[in-house]
Amino acid sequence: MKKVTKIHKAVFPVAGLGTRFLPATKAQPKEMLPVVDKPLIQYAVEEAYEAGIRHMIFVTGRNKRAIEDHFDTAYELESELSASGKNELLELVRSLAPADMDCAYIRQPRALGLGHAVLCAQPLVGEEPFAVLLADDLMTGPAPGRGITAQLVKTYEETGTSVLAVQEVPLDHVQRYGIVAGPRAGERLHRVEKFVEKPKPEVAPSRIAVAGRYVLTPAVFEAIRNQPRGAGGEIQLTDGIAQLIPTEGVHAYEYEGKRYDCGSKLGFLEATVELGIDHPEVGPGFQDYLLQLAKERLGTR
Repeated sequence: MKKVTKIHKAVFPVAGLGTRFLPATKAQPKEMLPVVDKPLIQYAVEEAYEAGIRHMIFVTGRNKRAIEDHFDTAYELESELSASGKNELLELVRSLAPADMDCAYIRQPRALGLGHAVLCAQPLVGEEPFAVLLADDLMTGPAPGRGITAQLVKTYEETGTSVLAVQEVPLDHVQRYGIVAGPRAGERLHRVEKFVEKPKPEVAPSRIAVAGRYVLTPAVFEAIRNQPRGAGGEIQLTDGIAQLIPTEGVHAYEYEGKRYDCGSKLGFLEATVELGIDHPEVGPGFQDYLLQLAKERLGTR
């Protein structure tokens, strides 16, 4: 097996407008919407950090300053917490950006698609492999240290190719996703031979759908730069990855864990409820409330 470069950098495309959550996103980034007590972007950054990644690259747009502020030092807040003796909260605030983690920000000047957002990160990524995490997809692994990005990084180290997180979806959902097809290369691994963006059910090559996590080789930058615009006139990331199939090979990994589509209101509510139940502080009380609410609502029918 060829020697592979370690994954040191993660790209977070966060320039989207979040129109599905208006009016909540009129004045704040959708990535800053909280699930229980943490914004969506923090879940994604923590997942990347857990995978051993220490360089976080945010591809931002206008009105996204709150993301930068969230991971910056808040001197006034820290001073107030320290003076008030609120040491647990002080440590919590400081833990948002550990000392060994670097954050960098670059603008996506026009909304030209996910592929274009990833291409914008090239000056900061350079010529090395990197992860891509979409904060809209809040993803949880089966145990600490086994997050989705950590699973992809391990698979990349084993295959030496770009790796996509995938899940099987119902046939009537395939037109919402990029769909891959190809033979199995392991218990959870597929060798990708075909990649179709949002196909109609009747022509979908499979029901294996790409989720919002990727580990990509730097060759994807040149592929994206030279490709024509795809669906909706946008520069699609899937089109760029598809160009790597005949040259480098691409694998898809059926991740262990759960994905919440927090780009939709229903998925956001599902994540809030399930993570709320598991929260060490409010979980037991919240679960009791939900049980009581279910009894009351069902009892009135």
